[in-house]
Order: sequence, then structure tokens, then C-alpha cells
Amino acid sequence: MAAEGLSRIPSVDIDPDGVFKYVLIRVRPAGGQGPARDLVRGHAWAEYHADIYDKTAAEIEKQGYDCECLGGGRISHQSKEKKIHVYGYSVGFGQAKHSVSTKILKEKYPDYVVTWANEGY
Repeated sequence: MAAEGLSRIPSVDIDPDGVFKYVLIRVRPAGGQGPARDLVRGHAWAEYHADIYDKTAAEIEKQGYDCECLGGGRISHQSKEKKIHVYGYSVGFGQAKHSVSTKILKEKYPDYVVTWANEGY
């Protein structure tokens, strides 16, 4: 049952425009039994990467899942140009695997050019 519910959690929740911090989060049924799913969350309101993780984890854990932050970085989202660029790192969580984040973003935004780089902050 938990695995089916996991698929109902949106894989991406990012701001529609701008440059902002993001985190890559692994979600799995509580107790670690069952498949995991990686999510991308990014918002300009966050002063720290942990702000995004803490809010997201609190919401998801109420539904019976465990969360783990796999790292963070920044996203530049230009919706008019249909471009997303993933880069940088999180001081607190380390650098996310941007290639994984980019793959998840491409699934959500198939008509966008989605790129990544390890450089920058």
C-alpha cells in the first residue's frame, strides 16, 4: 500500500521562475521496506537548504514515509525560455547528484532544456 501512495507524491516541486536553493530527497516507506523514490524540491523563500528539507520531510513523514536528504544545490529556472540549470552545492547537506536531479526535472519538464554543472554556488 505504501508503494502505491509513494507514486502520488509529486516528483518535482520548484518555483516557476528565478534562482533558488534546492534539495534532492529520497523517500521510502517507513521502516525502509519497499521501493524508494527521489524528489526534487526548490524554493526561493528558503534561506537555507535545510528549510526546504525540513518542511518537505515534515509533510511527507505525516503520510508514513521516511525521508533522507541526498544533497542540495541551486536551480536557475527560466520558464519563458524553457530552461532549467542545476548547479552548486549545499553547505549543510553537500552536493546533490545533479545528474539524478536533472533526470527527474526532465521528466516533469519534457519540453525544457535542462542542464547541470558541478561548478558554482
